[in-house]
Amino acid sequence: MISSYIQEIALLAVPVLFSITFHEVSHGYAAFRLGDPTARNAGRLTLNPISHIDPVGLLVLVVTRMIGWAKPVPVDPRYFKNPRQDMMWVSLAGPASNLLLAVVFAVISRMVPPIAQSSFLYPLAIMLQFMIVINVGLAVFNLIPIPPLDGSHILQGLLPPEMAMSYSRIEPYGFIILLVLVFTRTVNVVIFPIIDFITGLLMRI
Repeated sequence: MISSYIQEIALLAVPVLFSITFHEVSHGYAAFRLGDPTARNAGRLTLNPISHIDPVGLLVLVVTRMIGWAKPVPVDPRYFKNPRQDMMWVSLAGPASNLLLAVVFAVISRMVPPIAQSSFLYPLAIMLQFMIVINVGLAVFNLIPIPPLDGSHILQGLLPPEMAMSYSRIEPYGFIILLVLVFTRTVNVVIFPIIDFITGLLMRI
């Protein structure tokens, strides 16, 4: 039991670290393209996962094998021409990048011959499946409209300014709300069926 769990964690390591790193770099790159050099100046436009790991978010991702978060990339909306709209695009870049990765790895997974399931390539086949599930999970989870997740910034960009201002008042409590929802498994009930549905579609590509 313990050995199988260790083996699973080992196979999860690369997909997890790569996926959360790509997610955060996508945020930083989108902000940079929109005129904000903050992430670049902070050294966050790097594929080194150490720069992006959030211990709690990584723990949640390892435990759930689907959902989690990384250390947010610093963004300064004062650099943007249209702060509300541009912040929405920056926030959307992370989940969009994960969905793109999920599609890419789903296609690659289909190219792995069936014999890989019973050969030395078996770990690779499993890692590809983890890549799909983890990236779909990261995308869906981060679209939840609770601060500090990306979905909250996207929703603020879509709401009228007055409503967005009222909504932003929950931000100081967002992380606590999020932890309660995660560890009471409320999030699982809401988003796991969505993750399973999208993953199932991609597996059939």
